[in-house]
Amino acid sequence: MAKGLFVTLEGSEGVGKSTQLRLLQSALASLGYDVLTTREPGGSPGAEDLRQLLLFGKNPLSLRAEILTHFAARADHLDQMIIPALDKGQIVICDRFTDSTMAYQGYGRAEGDPDVLDMISRLQSQLGRGPDMTFLLEVPRDIARLRLAARGAPVDRYEQSDEAFHARVSAGFREIARYNTGRIRRLNTDTQAEESLNSLIVKDILSHFARV
Repeated sequence: MAKGLFVTLEGSEGVGKSTQLRLLQSALASLGYDVLTTREPGGSPGAEDLRQLLLFGKNPLSLRAEILTHFAARADHLDQMIIPALDKGQIVICDRFTDSTMAYQGYGRAEGDPDVLDMISRLQSQLGRGPDMTFLLEVPRDIARLRLAARGAPVDRYEQSDEAFHARVSAGFREIARYNTGRIRRLNTDTQAEESLNSLIVKDILSHFARV
């Protein structure tokens, strides 16, 4: 590859991002691509420390402080991990990125407050690098809840939020996708087998290289 490719997986909890991250790494590596898989919040050592604060910290942050902490973690993640990998020609696949901040903090916590959405947009524009392709994974909320219960992992601050919050987050993701049709592809993970969905995403990624 002449240059790397930055791919993000987005969506609410329980939609299958972690599964697709694992399958994509395996599928693309088997085709000879150098792949880095990572996640947000987190991904670099410093950002992982901030992840613990954001998701499991004893004292919740104010909304503005929460947004800024997400972007502090993201800046370190970009500088330490993502950009160096892209410079080496790797495919970087990240579980969540700026779209999640817009959906969770902008539409979820702030309920679409224009001032908060503008704050997030301005911080996003200052990063200097965003995803080339995004796959927004979606599933009905009742199925997502069953998946989360079966997973048995520690429940983070956002997963503990009420159903109204999760409805706003899902609507926020749809709104983000509506304004970014060239970058974001919406995929329902309930209507396709994991392997079929993975093959579709791999095909899209390979078609990107055919175009450049």
